[in-house]
Amino acid sequence: MAEVERVAAELTDFRRRVEELRAARALPSTERLSVLDAALFELQHVVDVILPRFERGAPAERDNGARRAADEQQLLRALFQRMPFAVALLGPDAVIRRLNFAGTRLFGMRAGYAAGRPITASLAPEARAAFRSQVAAVSRNEGDRSLVVRLLPPPDGARREGESLRATMTALRPQGEPGTSVLTVFHTGPDTLAADRRDGARRVGTPRPGLSEVTRNAELMDLLDDMTMALLESPREPASVLDRAARVLGGRFADWVIADLVAGSGGPLLRVAVYGAGGSGQRTPYDGDDAYDDGTEKTTAPDGTDALTATLASQPPGDCPVVVEAARAGNANLQVRPEDLGAFGHDAEGAPVLARAEVTSLLCVPLRTESGPVRGVLTLLRTGGRRAFSMAEAGAVDRMARHLGRALHP
Repeated sequence: MAEVERVAAELTDFRRRVEELRAARALPSTERLSVLDAALFELQHVVDVILPRFERGAPAERDNGARRAADEQQLLRALFQRMPFAVALLGPDAVIRRLNFAGTRLFGMRAGYAAGRPITASLAPEARAAFRSQVAAVSRNEGDRSLVVRLLPPPDGARREGESLRATMTALRPQGEPGTSVLTVFHTGPDTLAADRRDGARRVGTPRPGLSEVTRNAELMDLLDDMTMALLESPREPASVLDRAARVLGGRFADWVIADLVAGSGGPLLRVAVYGAGGSGQRTPYDGDDAYDDGTEKTTAPDGTDALTATLASQPPGDCPVVVEAARAGNANLQVRPEDLGAFGHDAEGAPVLARAEVTSLLCVPLRTESGPVRGVLTLLRTGGRRAFSMAEAGAVDRMARHLGRALHP
């Protein structure tokens, strides 16, 4: 910095001397020779002294400026990540570009996993359209906005349903980001803070499962046992194996169970079993995440169940993107309040099957051994007011899928 200041001072003096030399043009021609010598001397001084000094100092100044800018960006990044409340940088379509640590905890997303995903998937369905509209308005520079939204309850039920969030938005144009971004801050209520404190205290101490958790685990063990007995007693024919498995899960564990079989080695998908919740109009005692059967009468099947069963039975599995993806890549897919209603295809009238069945949770698992090819795909759907599939239930279904994959192995 000092070198650059010295060069600037010398350039100021040089400019003053040049003005004096220009004024010497009014002198008689006999006296201009000495002025020419002085001008040549000044030019040589600039070339030999001032210019090298400037070239040495300018890169250092640029490096210092770049270093200061990088330090400032690092500080701002640290402040963004360490904010005690959820902060998200959204695109005009409400897709996450950046999400801080508090946001990953609030929305249940892993760090590095949130970018590129719509934040509306974590909000209650009735709040999504209004939230998208406000984000789009802020991105069009129509002013800051603020609204109250409800957070979708996670599958484990740790956060009470209907929790409210205050979302405050402002337009931002960060360097390196395309277009206008929307900086959104989510303020949680006192209930959330109290829940966080309780969760922190629970993590410090020894966790003790409650009665409902113990009961759910026991019910899952009973379900695994019944599935094992069904597989041991079923014929070795693949379609019969899947039919037995679908019978065990239908109504008891899921409102709809759809089983698809891979024909031959890498052949087309064939639908072999569809079971809905309306077989007898009653549900059996196991009701997903419900703690235990309280003796009350279960909900009867809705009208149109038989028609939907026929639609699902006649539907080509290749028209269901989640089924095709599970068969092709061998990856399980758990969705709560599916964002893409066309993920399980459409009926003959073009209506999304997930919308027609009022699906609130979807679990699609490939049936395979640990190293073998996919032999089939099992899809489970929960509808209406039934609670979403939990991670524990998804883990139990994954075990069943491995057993079914072994039973389907030729």
